[in-house]
Amino acid sequence: MNNNRPSEEEGIRLAKRVAAMAGVSRREAELLIENGAVRVDGVPATLPQSRVQAHQQVEIEAGAKPEPVVPVTLLLYKPAGMPTDTAHKLLVAVNHHEPERAGQRFLPVHAKGQHCMTPLETGASGLVAYTQEFRIERKLQEDAGILEHEVMVDVAGTVSPEVLARFERSPARVSIGRQADDQTGLRFALKGARPGQIAHLCDQMGLTIVAMWRIRIGRVPLAGLQPGQWRYLAPHERF
Repeated sequence: MNNNRPSEEEGIRLAKRVAAMAGVSRREAELLIENGAVRVDGVPATLPQSRVQAHQQVEIEAGAKPEPVVPVTLLLYKPAGMPTDTAHKLLVAVNHHEPERAGQRFLPVHAKGQHCMTPLETGASGLVAYTQEFRIERKLQEDAGILEHEVMVDVAGTVSPEVLARFERSPARVSIGRQADDQTGLRFALKGARPGQIAHLCDQMGLTIVAMWRIRIGRVPLAGLQPGQWRYLAPHERF
């Protein structure tokens, strides 16, 4: 007797049920499920390995085709204090930018195999790009040295004209966005920015960073995201 065989109470794999219903292969059934075309008791089901009971109602969207899910690029507002290598855990449905939800359905497969192409240091916040798309990955790799990053940096105290002039000899274009007695907001525009580079420049100038957040990568802006939220790279957007 095989004790590893699922009991009737556990049901059968959803992919097996869909394959029987649609008259397709198990792999084609998995694709239908991953594409969000299957509902169980009226609720979208996107995990082929999930199990269903015989009494549960399984529906397949009319006209749905068992096609591979199209790769996507996701833009995340990484919160300060979170390492980039763990920030991908925020790429879940509950953090999807709400204004975009109605027109763009999130599928769990969209978060799988995502490559972070624009890391940020742990203490910084702001725009981070993740992609499954080969053409986007290649673009960001090939243009890494010339792609401009716009970063807002709050430093302690005031920044004198002399210090600002010294930045002119650095790789960055720096301007003052706002200034008060206790804090100055600087705008950095830097091509080929690397994690830690802006902090190093500020350290050379004797400036203490209070906060830092990236608001643009190339031509792609943060665009209304809040910390921890993400959105899809729109078809018309280009880095």
